[in-house]
Amino acid sequence: MCEEKEFLSLPRIGSPAPEFTAETTKGEISLSDYKGKWVVLFSHPSDFTPVCTTEFVGFQGIKEELAAINTELIGLSIDSVHSHIAWVRNIEQNFDVKITFPVIADLSMDVAKKYGMIMPGESDTATSRAVFVIDDKQVVRTIIYYPSSNGRNIPEVLRIVQALQASDKHNIATPANWEPGDRVIVPPAKNQDEAAKRMTDETMECKDFYFCTKELES
Repeated sequence: MCEEKEFLSLPRIGSPAPEFTAETTKGEISLSDYKGKWVVLFSHPSDFTPVCTTEFVGFQGIKEELAAINTELIGLSIDSVHSHIAWVRNIEQNFDVKITFPVIADLSMDVAKKYGMIMPGESDTATSRAVFVIDDKQVVRTIIYYPSSNGRNIPEVLRIVQALQASDKHNIATPANWEPGDRVIVPPAKNQDEAAKRMTDETMECKDFYFCTKELES
């Protein structure tokens, strides 16, 4: 029963992101510090491991693109601050990549448990490869999990933030494999008159009344 209650309390898409305060490689931070910004909070199983190293290099590679769309990166594992510092220094020395985003040292697993980053089927002592996209109102918008054996598709993390922001700004949806600049999906017609009208709307391309796309205005 306790495990069921803990599971039910985990964040869902559309729910408020759990608040936290934690020590990081950049000092103490709280989620509330990021109000007004989007956040990509991601966890990795362990420092000084090859797959995680490739992911950190990848995340650093999209950091500036995320910053340009008002989005911050925060990493996390249950390693210590000293381990994190040594590892990011090692990445800089061996891969010539300077890690500039904060990495949470979650030794108590407090943040990991709040966000459901521990997968007992894989490990009770390491965080999974989880990604939480949190919007500027501190609402969870996307949750992605990967197994420990396989690295994430880092460009997809950037793409989903871009898609979410486009949907919020323009009241549209995005099709499979959408990239910025592609056509977007217009929300379904609300009544028969609207359905008939959109079939002759020159700003849209309609396969049928329920499936219409358009160019996204800048």
